[in-house]
Amino acid sequence: MTGSERPPVRVLLADDEAMIRHGVRLILRHAEGIDVVAEAPDGRRAVELAAAHHPDVVLLDIRMPVCDGLAAIAPLLALDPAPRVVMLTTFGDDENVVRALREGAAGFLLKDDGPQELISAVRAAAAGDAVLSPGVTGTVVARMLRAPDPRDTGGPAADERIARLTAREREVLTMLGEGLSNQDIADRLGIGTGTVKTHVGAILDKTGTTSRVQAALLAHRTGLAP
Repeated sequence: MTGSERPPVRVLLADDEAMIRHGVRLILRHAEGIDVVAEAPDGRRAVELAAAHHPDVVLLDIRMPVCDGLAAIAPLLALDPAPRVVMLTTFGDDENVVRALREGAAGFLLKDDGPQELISAVRAAAAGDAVLSPGVTGTVVARMLRAPDPRDTGGPAADERIARLTAREREVLTMLGEGLSNQDIADRLGIGTGTVKTHVGAILDKTGTTSRVQAALLAHRTGLAP
């Protein structure tokens, strides 16, 4: 591997349906720069395998036996290094998607999204971007905005958390609220994507949010983003 080449994105797939795992594995196997390093039939096994294989991204089904995907999010994010968790779900499961995002998931995909959406989602998650299936994103975000939750950083403490940010961090947070990717933010501000990642990390730390989605909600609630 030369200095200009990037290591492949390591993916762990967790779904109790063997056919789903097989189909996703086939799609990702033919995608350049992506390796499926492990598969799990339930959330508990997903955590065990993630601890052993250190994936960059975990594709996690919400509904599984033994330990469902929602219960697996926290132990996955507690790993060091923590993977990016993307939920696999079905249309109409908005309530569980909202719960997953509030637990710190990087985003979600519908199981009937196309192969290119899946590949793009894995790459986006690995790059630190949010992954939101376009078919139901508006519904999910609207539900989260209508139903305040402490993990969405709503309430009177929101403005105080914004006050901790530098002017540049506020700019970046505003763009997170607009749904921009790290690359889009970098292009708009004329800075590197590594610098954007540093700013995003600082924003999450200072505001007490655990994902870009929660940070974006904070931007909306405090008026930084429309």
